[in-house]
Amino acid sequence: MLAKIKNKEEKMKKTPIWILMLSVTTVCIEVLRELSSFCIRKYEINQKSKDDQTAKGDIRLIFLSDLHGKNYGSKNVKLVKAVKKQRPDAILIGGDMLTRTEKDTDCTAVSLLKELASIAPVYAANGNHEQKMKDEPEFYDDRYARYKEQLLDCGVHILENESCDVQWKGMPVTITGLEIPISCYSHFRERPLAVKEIEARIGKPDPSRYQVLLAHNPVYMEQYSRWGADLTFSGHLHGGIIRLPFIGGLITPQAQLFPRFSGDIYQTEGCYGIVSRGLGTHTVNLRYLNMAELVSVTLKKE
Repeated sequence: MLAKIKNKEEKMKKTPIWILMLSVTTVCIEVLRELSSFCIRKYEINQKSKDDQTAKGDIRLIFLSDLHGKNYGSKNVKLVKAVKKQRPDAILIGGDMLTRTEKDTDCTAVSLLKELASIAPVYAANGNHEQKMKDEPEFYDDRYARYKEQLLDCGVHILENESCDVQWKGMPVTITGLEIPISCYSHFRERPLAVKEIEARIGKPDPSRYQVLLAHNPVYMEQYSRWGADLTFSGHLHGGIIRLPFIGGLITPQAQLFPRFSGDIYQTEGCYGIVSRGLGTHTVNLRYLNMAELVSVTLKKE
């Protein structure tokens, strides 16, 4: 009888260890899965009419951000096929398509953007990685200049605190790429950003046109809306690296906990903001409950 009791006690002691091992294994498998694949996240937004100038039909936009030189198949063939399947009217790029500390990621980004430019017009803003390469040539030589030249040769529209007026199925649209001060990406703290600072860089929006803003850092989503963006696209936070149910992203690249705008669609003051969870990683090669994503947005005709 004593022997049976001892065996039962030993089994009970071993049970938590097996549960722990199984849990760790399950988490590791899921992390590997999320690091090697991506999903297509779809959103629908009703077109916001400006002076009764709405589009003649639905408009399909594809948004990519934070690739960081990642390859999904040879030369990103899986990503290219997924974009083609969506039949976009335009492709928007939110920055950090490369990693400034890894030179080989430049070629990966250029190769992908060249393929995308053959599918639909591509409009690209810079992230903090491209911006830092541009601002600090003493550390990165002419890497950014060469990168930019190759993209321009592919027909990519690069918007460095610049705007581009387009017509999407008859609707007048302005696409603007914003570069905020690099100090806005500092670790452990959030630097204030005034609307006047945004205006100093990109001017004021035309209220008669539908305003699309490509702004890499979503921390300032409310400021972008107050500036006048009807639809803002951001990335940068990689979805918060780990996502918690009912809470969202856990931590930002600036080591700030529980970011408000980490990866979803948001509405502030009647304007929309979409934050991509990104396609790649850098430094912290980890994703959990936070699948990499290609974002597809349909502007629905009212």
